[in-house]
Amino acid sequence: MNDKARFIKQRKHARDKALQALYQWQLSGEDLDWIRDHYLEEQGVSSGDEEYFLELLYRIPPSAVALDAKFRKYVTNFEDHLDPIETNILRIATHELEHHPEIPYKVVINEAIKLAKTYGAEDSHKFVNGVLDPLCRELREIEAAR
Repeated sequence: MNDKARFIKQRKHARDKALQALYQWQLSGEDLDWIRDHYLEEQGVSSGDEEYFLELLYRIPPSAVALDAKFRKYVTNFEDHLDPIETNILRIATHELEHHPEIPYKVVINEAIKLAKTYGAEDSHKFVNGVLDPLCRELREIEAAR
């Protein structure tokens, strides 16, 4: 496996574990340091991009309200459609759109859809795509226009 393929695989693993950790944080209210230790020691985070996992774990909770406000306008009946899994998938994607311009917006959407297919309800991937598509046009206007 070349370095780029290894990096992509590790980044996917970090996103996957971050989603699980953020879900746990949202439902249990556990301390982020405890969650970090649990995932680093028992959930195999170290086989992925540990630095990226930690960025998502520590930067998303304090900015959750601001992240939610960015995508919320593209959600109809917010509370009825979003469960904690979908909410955290959209938070991760919104964070990536805002703070990681090196990740093409199509990759951000694709990775969010994969997470929704793996962890979300039956059609949540369609819902996630429907929210992220207009959000990308807003947050990555120049990139999306190409």
